[in-house]
Amino acid sequence: MDPLLSVADDTIAYERTQTSPSNPPARLWAIGDIHLSYKGNREALEELQPRLNDGLILCGDVGESADHCRQAFEKATSCFRRVFWVPGNHELFTLPSERDHGLRGEKKYMECVDIAREYGIWTPEDDFTIWEGEGGPALIAPIFTLYDYSFRPDNIELKDVLDWAREEDIEATDEHLLHPDPYPSRIAWCNALLEKTEKKLEAAVAAHPDMPLILINHWPLREDLVKLVRIPRFSLWCGTKKTEDWHNRFNAKVVVSGHLHIRRTDYIDDTRFEEVSLGYPRQWQECQDRGLDINDLLRDILPGPAMPEGKRETIWRRYG
Repeated sequence: MDPLLSVADDTIAYERTQTSPSNPPARLWAIGDIHLSYKGNREALEELQPRLNDGLILCGDVGESADHCRQAFEKATSCFRRVFWVPGNHELFTLPSERDHGLRGEKKYMECVDIAREYGIWTPEDDFTIWEGEGGPALIAPIFTLYDYSFRPDNIELKDVLDWAREEDIEATDEHLLHPDPYPSRIAWCNALLEKTEKKLEAAVAAHPDMPLILINHWPLREDLVKLVRIPRFSLWCGTKKTEDWHNRFNAKVVVSGHLHIRRTDYIDDTRFEEVSLGYPRQWQECQDRGLDINDLLRDILPGPAMPEGKRETIWRRYG
């Protein structure tokens, strides 16, 4: 049997046993970039309130270490019935203190995957699963794509991209801490991930041709969603143009991403795009000053808001 269909059958049975008149249909929430290396964010995570019938997407950048992953996963699974995780660039870092003995590249990623599986969390390495809660059915598709420096002006050649960014004193920490091993470069790793992910998504659409997808990726799938007014040249580390049409190719109802630390909702074609990052403590201090906490910044993915009529403008989510 197709493994996607097998997982789907198991999931539907599980959902039915979990829903009753006193246990309403589950909702699906998301948050990313909780960056647990910061004490303020670790304290904020402890305020996460139980929604034991619901699901949660952790959209990358939970932290840099195995301990950060375990802290995030333990808290999330204690509060939500189903949890999904995709890696961000920070999970892939090999810190200077681990330079001589720490895991690098793909091995660092797989360490995070193994930890997630200890907690029963869905990862990009697992089969997609069907969501039967509110806003469903939909196929939940966590993916991992990295970036290839293609989010740049047409007149800037690939060989010049780092010098171009450095002209504005911009260089991502990735250039020093995110190693591509065993691939020769981050671009090569990105290309391998794209090939693998495309095949998986194509198989999912073939198996479920009428079912919408919830695509989850740390990096935005489209360059036009990367609006970095203060640091525009940081776009180099924000995705790949090769995913620009994936929301249409793979029938995405919602695309969930983080990375930018600029919360927003966009509508393109028939797809809703949600940037769901929390960010560094100073970046959401205004929310705390208004009495908001991490629970107020969870984004409603399913059922989510209705598709607006007429002109569809960006909804800026400054306060969640």
